[in-house]
Amino acid sequence: MVYVPTMTAMMRALIPILLLPALLSAGPVIEVWPEGRIPGEFTTEPEATVPRDDGFTRITNVSRPTITLFPATRTDGKPAPAVIICPGGGYQYTVVDKEGAEIATWLNAAGITALVLKYRTPKNREGALQDAQRALRLVRSRAVEWSIDPHRIGMMGFSAGGHVTARASTTFDKPAYAAIDEIDQENPRPDFTLLIYPAYLDDGRGGLSPDLSLNDALPPTLIVHTEDDTRHVTGSYIFHKALEEANVSHQFKLYPTGGHGYGLHCEGDARVWPEDALRWLKELLK
Repeated sequence: MVYVPTMTAMMRALIPILLLPALLSAGPVIEVWPEGRIPGEFTTEPEATVPRDDGFTRITNVSRPTITLFPATRTDGKPAPAVIICPGGGYQYTVVDKEGAEIATWLNAAGITALVLKYRTPKNREGALQDAQRALRLVRSRAVEWSIDPHRIGMMGFSAGGHVTARASTTFDKPAYAAIDEIDQENPRPDFTLLIYPAYLDDGRGGLSPDLSLNDALPPTLIVHTEDDTRHVTGSYIFHKALEEANVSHQFKLYPTGGHGYGLHCEGDARVWPEDALRWLKELLK
C-alpha cells in the first residue's frame, strides 16, 4: 500500500499555534465523581505536572478525575456525536494536550463534540476503569444539556488510554464499582471505540490480556498502530484477531512507520491516521 502525505512538515509544526484559539475556548471542566464519593483507591499526593522538554503537558497524582468539554459547533441544529478521549502516559500520568485537547479540537473541526478524561494516576488501572465507566454514564446523563446524541457516544484512547478504552468497551456489562446515584443507571457501553497505538492489550505470552472480555456485543472498533512500535504492536495484532473471532465489526489500520506517542505529530507513514480515522468515523456515524 502506498501512503500519500496529506500534511506537510510545516503544517504539523504549526498545529499547536493553529489550535490555540480553540484550546482557550474549551468548555467547562466537570468533576467525574461527587465530592467524597470516589470509589476505590486514589493518591493523597498533590496533583502535579511531570517536566519534559518537548513542550507537552503531563499531569500526575490525579485524585479528582475530571472531563473537559469541547463542544462542536454544528450548523444543522442536530445533536452532535461525542467522543470521550483518554490520553496516554503509561498509567503514570496523562498527556492532556498532545493526546487530549489537541485531539478534541481536531474532532470539533469534524463536527464531533469531545470530552477529555483526566483519569486517576499514577499506577491505578482499576481507578482509571472506574473513571471511564462513570464518564460514559455522566456524558449520557447530560446529553440533552450538552446537545449530544446519546446513541452516538464513543471513546478514543492513546497508548495506556487505549487500554482504558479497550477495557471500557469490553467490560461494560461488568460494573467496576457499586452504583452511587441516578447517573449510574445510565449505560456505560461506548457506541464505538478508537484505539490509537494502544498498550497492554496482550498478556506478554502471546495471548489476549486477561482484563479484556470479548463477545459479539462489543462496539465497532478502529485500531491504529505501526509495525515499528515493537513494544506494543503485538497487543494490537492479538486484539484484532480476537475481534475477528468474536465477529465484532472493526478495522485494523497498520502502518509501516511512526513509532509511538505521536498524537497528531507523526513524521512516519502513520501521519495519515487522522484522515483514515475520520473516514471510518464518518462512515460509521452517517
